[in-house]
Amino acid sequence: MKKSSGVLCQGVQVKYAWIKEYCAEFSIASMCKILNVSRSGYYEWANNTESNKAKQDKELRAIIKLIFQEGRGIYGTRRIKSILSRKGVIISRRRIIRLMKEDNLVCKTKRKFKATTDSNHKLPVAPNLLARRFNVNAPNRYWVGDITYVPTEEGWLYLATVIDLYSRKIIGWSMSNRMQAELVNKALLMAIWQRKPSKGLIWHTDRGSQYASNSHLKIIKQHKIKQSMSRKGNCWDNAVAESFFNSLKTELTHKCKFKNESVIYFV
Repeated sequence: MKKSSGVLCQGVQVKYAWIKEYCAEFSIASMCKILNVSRSGYYEWANNTESNKAKQDKELRAIIKLIFQEGRGIYGTRRIKSILSRKGVIISRRRIIRLMKEDNLVCKTKRKFKATTDSNHKLPVAPNLLARRFNVNAPNRYWVGDITYVPTEEGWLYLATVIDLYSRKIIGWSMSNRMQAELVNKALLMAIWQRKPSKGLIWHTDRGSQYASNSHLKIIKQHKIKQSMSRKGNCWDNAVAESFFNSLKTELTHKCKFKNESVIYFV
């Protein structure tokens, strides 16, 4: 056993660890004899090591399950590992995967898709003034908007939002069971009322018919806003709004069942 030569001068704990590593290749009795340690001492150490690991696993499973539940069942191993690290618990993703499997914790995020953009219309389309300049240095210079859907027990609800690119905060929103121009008009008017932007604000959305409607153009013209629209079929032109809705669906609407619109207002 030439492999043991470097271990002979080590402490008992190191010798026990070495025996455990090579127990599949050599007999435990032979290794204990060569390393001058007792078999009973090794077995006691091995049993204690296994019981300590089992105890740690039990504690980790409880923490991981709590994090998973607090995340409404959408947190994967990367996010859980990051949260554990912030709590001072450093473990591998492989171990997290094993512990999640033992508790049948499966992250599910895919859901059915419902279209919210109708760009097949003959209404006027604005040029793309934003041009993916998502990082801005002042508030009320660039706003982005979009529409998403929220499933309820009573049917679909539609949510329109307005985001200030400077703060990435929602500054206007509206909800309705109908996806009409009034939905986006109310969201934009809420943002205008709250922020009172100066002349020249750029308002970027997709090419949906709601944003190209006469009533919406009237609001834009009245408040001296410059309209900007994404290129046809290019969701990356409005990436910030898309990203917000993706997080909203993944962390909330896909994991919670809402009875109706009234319940959502309290969330």
